[in-house]
Amino acid sequence: MKACIMCGGEGTRLRPLTLVRPKPLIPILNKPVFQHLLEHLYSQGFTDIVVTLGYKGKMLENFFGDGSFIGVSLTYVYEDVRLGTAGSVKNAEKHLDDCDYFLVGAGDHITRLNLREMFRFHDSHDGIATIAVTCVSDPREYGIMDVSSDFRILRFKEKPKVGEIFSVVTSTGIYVLDSEILDWIPPREEFDFAKNLFPMLLEEGEKIYAWFSPQMWSDIGNPESYLSAGRWMLESMNQTTISGNVRIEGARVNGPVRMEGEVSLGRNSRVVGPSMIGEGCIIEESSLIGPYSSLGSSCVIGKNSSVISSHLFQRVEIGRNCRISSSILDEDVEVGDGCVIENGAVIGKGVRIGENSVIHSGVKIWPGVEIKPNSEITSDIIIEGFNTY
Repeated sequence: MKACIMCGGEGTRLRPLTLVRPKPLIPILNKPVFQHLLEHLYSQGFTDIVVTLGYKGKMLENFFGDGSFIGVSLTYVYEDVRLGTAGSVKNAEKHLDDCDYFLVGAGDHITRLNLREMFRFHDSHDGIATIAVTCVSDPREYGIMDVSSDFRILRFKEKPKVGEIFSVVTSTGIYVLDSEILDWIPPREEFDFAKNLFPMLLEEGEKIYAWFSPQMWSDIGNPESYLSAGRWMLESMNQTTISGNVRIEGARVNGPVRMEGEVSLGRNSRVVGPSMIGEGCIIEESSLIGPYSSLGSSCVIGKNSSVISSHLFQRVEIGRNCRISSSILDEDVEVGDGCVIENGAVIGKGVRIGENSVIHSGVKIWPGVEIKPNSEITSDIIIEGFNTY
């Protein structure tokens, strides 16, 4: 079975994380989000995968190569101008027109959908497209649709505003498409599935079906959805797993917790699951990690500090007496003693935060910024013209 995965977007809503990498390379639970997706595709029988690339695409190609270490075969197709979602798939047409139908998804999807079942559903219906759907309470960031009792989509609206929300049936952005649909997409033109193609097909009387699934799905399109995806992935852990040597000096682990490689837990420290601790992490005495937290490799958590419902990428250093809550800290961040980082903060790669500083809720700090000691940061710190290449 063949899939086409779109990885060309700039991921502006996830800045500063995407200033130094493409969105599919953002780590979640200590591996790139795209790797999680590829492993799921492989488990579902998809081994021939076309990847559309744009922003920082070479970084992604260099990391995954031909995909053989996961068991899949990757073919890369670059776009040199913005083509939109449907336009990017049209750009890869020569790799997709040799099959009756194929799967389309995005490189920032985290999913456990039964894609084999979705393929069977599409095969048993007479539509040109099948959209995997879910239901959300606030669908304003998604495409919504009206669905009949035979699962046929009657109308479609992308990112409705207040007063336009006629349904909570929401597109996941995962489709099964007949190859003939490529004939409907104009070449070398910016053209989207949700904004352009699907409404046009419905107007022309083409049949599009909705496939409902109870399995989990999320994307990491913004910090809130990233934290939500991390939470449900951690919730799927059902046991404590320790690989390598763990040094515990009067510490306590309340699982489920996954620990990788050499980990040191100081006296009276606590790790509460579900959480993940990467290789080479040092958690000093009387510190608390979790629940719903992950530490990348070689992180250091200072004495009497807490990291709650947060995701730290590799080589993050947290000083003593710090409080980190529901935040995302990129690689090589250093946090001085006595700091507080409040809910929803996103700290860019290599940021240095001076001691006794407070980073308020929702603040984003661009990579490489240095915060002076005793600072109170209440708004984003953005470097205009930051070099992303």
